[in-house]
Amino acid sequence: MKFKKKVSSLLVAMTIIASSIVPSFADGTRVVTIGVNNTAEQRQKIFSYFGVKENEVQVLEVNNKEEREYLGGVATEAQLGTKTYSCSYVEPTNSGGINVKTANITWVTSSMVASTLSTAGMTNANAVIAAVFPVSGTGALTGVMKAFEDASGKKLDEDKKELASEELITTGDLGDKIGQDEATGVVNDIKTEVIKNGTSDVTQIADIINNVTNNYNVTLTDAQIKQITDLMEKIAAQKYDYNSMKQTLNNVSDVVQDNLKEAGKEVGNSGIMDSVGGLFSSIGDWFSNLFGGSKDLGILGETKDDMLGSNAVINATDKAAEKLPSSEEVDGFFQKIINWFTGLFNNDSDKNNNSDNVSNNANSEKSKEENTQTPSKEEPTNNNVENNADSTDNKQDSQSTDNTQNSNKNTNDNSLNVQTENEEHFDSQNTNQ
Repeated sequence: MKFKKKVSSLLVAMTIIASSIVPSFADGTRVVTIGVNNTAEQRQKIFSYFGVKENEVQVLEVNNKEEREYLGGVATEAQLGTKTYSCSYVEPTNSGGINVKTANITWVTSSMVASTLSTAGMTNANAVIAAVFPVSGTGALTGVMKAFEDASGKKLDEDKKELASEELITTGDLGDKIGQDEATGVVNDIKTEVIKNGTSDVTQIADIINNVTNNYNVTLTDAQIKQITDLMEKIAAQKYDYNSMKQTLNNVSDVVQDNLKEAGKEVGNSGIMDSVGGLFSSIGDWFSNLFGGSKDLGILGETKDDMLGSNAVINATDKAAEKLPSSEEVDGFFQKIINWFTGLFNNDSDKNNNSDNVSNNANSEKSKEENTQTPSKEEPTNNNVENNADSTDNKQDSQSTDNTQNSNKNTNDNSLNVQTENEEHFDSQNTNQ
């Protein structure tokens, strides 16, 4: 019956939608780090932005002293500041590399953080870094590393954590001179070549630096070249496993090159990585990603971006996470789904009613047609009744018999019909974390 088919279709559709929109929980424990200098109100706003309740996750605090443990030797006092406001939300995963989203973080980008986290020894994880107002984000790296260790139960190597912090400051400083995307691409691609080929010779590192900077059409000073060379020598000494880092490094390169192309800047093909392009960049694409089975955004897709205001700077290693719809848009989308299902059944009911009317009309027309073709067996028309008031009792009996036959025929036809129709950079030294 059609009604049962509609119900079955509805259940299938609802199952598909539910499985698509219900957030997939992390492969590991989720951990939130809170900058210790946030007020109680700011703290709650951060939890709301992350889309999680405080009692649903492990919560850790990060302070300025912890930042200095890793950044003290490479960051300036202006970069370190005295307070920590940036917060992070981290979930370890089994695959997918390192994916990062930032909100109100001005000095470092999502790609910059993702690349440096790979240097810290992280392999697969999702991380959201945010503040309730624009901050530099120098404290974010410390928070993410701390959260990852707690969530995964795996202690990161201290030397690699210090090296990641040095890489973040080196890339951030370079970004101030040549642009954030260019700086991220240059450092990430040089690091990729060094790790991939096991390069440790200073001359070979210098060649890699020259090739990559030419690829990005940038010119570095001698001091910048030395700073990058020193960093790469330290990275080479760690003997990283390229295969475990490859997905993150390739993704960072793809995102950087895509950003530069959108800005109208040509990037040469260095042969280091193949660009995949085609990243999502609209709300419509987000829904396509949601229902089309594309890469799961994890916690990057659960944030409430509209809570931070229209001026909040949102950046992510997956473009789909930058264009999340607002709460109103999600409500509107699901209201359309409800209206569609409601209309589906209303239309079906209307069709059944129309079908019954059509069937009755057809039977009526058929009766009239039979009256015309075989008048001796059917009831006479009204005019004949009026003009022949003196009809015999035999004709009346014939009329009664024919009426009964037509009534039975219409009833049988109608019975047959029933059977078949049945979604900072540094504003001040005290507010740059």
